[in-house]
Amino acid sequence: MKTTLKISALVLAFAGLTLGAKAQTTTSKTSTSSNGVILSIGVDAGIPTGKLSDSYNWNIGGSVQADIPVAQNLFVTVNAGYNSIQGKSNLHVIDPVALGGVTTYDATNIQLLPVKAGLKYFIVPNFYVQGEAGAAFALNKKDVGFDKSAAFIYAPQVGYQFPLGGKSFIDAGVRYEASTKFNSGVDDSKVNFFALRVAYAFGL
Repeated sequence: MKTTLKISALVLAFAGLTLGAKAQTTTSKTSTSSNGVILSIGVDAGIPTGKLSDSYNWNIGGSVQADIPVAQNLFVTVNAGYNSIQGKSNLHVIDPVALGGVTTYDATNIQLLPVKAGLKYFIVPNFYVQGEAGAAFALNKKDVGFDKSAAFIYAPQVGYQFPLGGKSFIDAGVRYEASTKFNSGVDDSKVNFFALRVAYAFGL
């Protein structure tokens, strides 16, 4: 229930930003008419879903992205970043050897380096849909008990670009990012989360 409320708040916040932008008028040139590469540097924040949310509260990170125009309103994207998924404290696990049969521990943060590529398409000016896929590399796999160094990831996203004037704008997007298993025999070793990316973007 708490996770559902957090996700709802994230989606409502993004919707509010988008509606606020639509209420404003602007004559700025947007990336949908750009003939050059667009670069963006952003902050990523997310909320774990599924079994991951049992041991982890949220994640924070950053990313850089290049949007390369290939057709009218269509871009190829290349994205690389860093995610630190923050573990919960004072978790309990059944341990018949321990006093009282329960052991308390703190979940170790998961540190990932995601690298993705995909497509970004503007349905209407400023509003886009995006889909990416790639690999997430575990930077501390031994600390978190992974037996794989990397896992396949995919990330559908919707977003809106807020013009700042000239070739600059704020790119805000909400995505769901999911991975395959980081442990071969453990179904619950997938890293899935909803995330918000807010980036400063500029055309070259």
